[in-house]
Amino acid sequence: MVPKIGVLKEVKNREYRVGLTPKGAKRLIALGAEVFVEKDCGNDVGFTDSDYLKSGAVVLDTPTQVADKSELIIKIKEPLAQEFELFKPHHTLFTYLHLAPNTSLTEALLSSGATCIAYETVTDDMGRLPLLTPMSEIAGKLASQVGATYCQKNMQGQGILLGGVTGVAPASVVVFGCGVVGQNAAKIAAGLGASVEMIDKSDKALASAKQALLAYQSVGHISYHQSDKIDVLALVENADLVIGAVLIPGAAAPKVLSAADIKRMKKGSVIVDVAIDQGGCFETSRPTSHDDPIYLHDGIIHYCVTNMPSAAAKTATEAITKVTLPFIETMVQVGIKESLKADANLLNGLNTYMGKLTNQSVAQAQGRSYCSPKELLK
Repeated sequence: MVPKIGVLKEVKNREYRVGLTPKGAKRLIALGAEVFVEKDCGNDVGFTDSDYLKSGAVVLDTPTQVADKSELIIKIKEPLAQEFELFKPHHTLFTYLHLAPNTSLTEALLSSGATCIAYETVTDDMGRLPLLTPMSEIAGKLASQVGATYCQKNMQGQGILLGGVTGVAPASVVVFGCGVVGQNAAKIAAGLGASVEMIDKSDKALASAKQALLAYQSVGHISYHQSDKIDVLALVENADLVIGAVLIPGAAAPKVLSAADIKRMKKGSVIVDVAIDQGGCFETSRPTSHDDPIYLHDGIIHYCVTNMPSAAAKTATEAITKVTLPFIETMVQVGIKESLKADANLLNGLNTYMGKLTNQSVAQAQGRSYCSPKELLK
């Protein structure tokens, strides 16, 4: 059965992105799908209701109307409490979920009986995370940009220019994690002339980052360290900006620095925790919003915005549609359940199904029972 597709307007603070562009809607409609979009869902990134109507989509006034008409619901961010009642057993939700640290959302989705596929745990044949990668690229680059901003004295920082000037040393930037986020954070920081220290426990990740960042060595200095072979605290105590970019797919982020560690940092130095969607990788991290992005803990500026890529919403919307659309097209052509059965990579994205939790990392993080998705789909 060809699904009826619904696109909801995001309700999270300053969430400007939308899950499907008008061009994406047009491609799905050409395959025979019906697409229902919530009024004004794309306005913040320049997609008007008229654009969606021209693509062949139907514009509806409320999220309830969209959900009532739809089988497959496309979003960007995890549902908030006011959206929980939208989801029913016949729905499939396709969005970022980040369930591991969010027990209330997990409980709500399990109770709904909906099929929930999380962008961040869908894989490719190389074991990578293709639906997370573009947002990780954006978040990594933004991490160094916002970090540089909050290093300024007028933003409560120390008054440090990341790249320094002639005769004055550049800032010291420490990046925990050498994956997509970490590499992109290092690109921007090094590109601005900062001295960058990259830390990871994996030799393979460090080698990959070193190869990817060769071109940036000529602008800023980048060093690579295995976490158990260096004095991490010595680097952190000297840091002007610390970026958390540690990811364990689907699981709660490990804490790489304790509150006691962070207390030893210089007053006015900055922490940007990109892992906050998964609970954060610093003990002192707590979620913030674009309206109220920072707080001070022991004199250290913490930036922990849970939807960082929304600041680059136009770029992010185009990027997420590009990578999700092939999966959605397959669901349109062969059906959702058959797509899950046929594609192990999409199946890795399945987090809940018929009231059962189907992601082992989430189950472990929350102490819940885990059910094999392959067994359930039989």
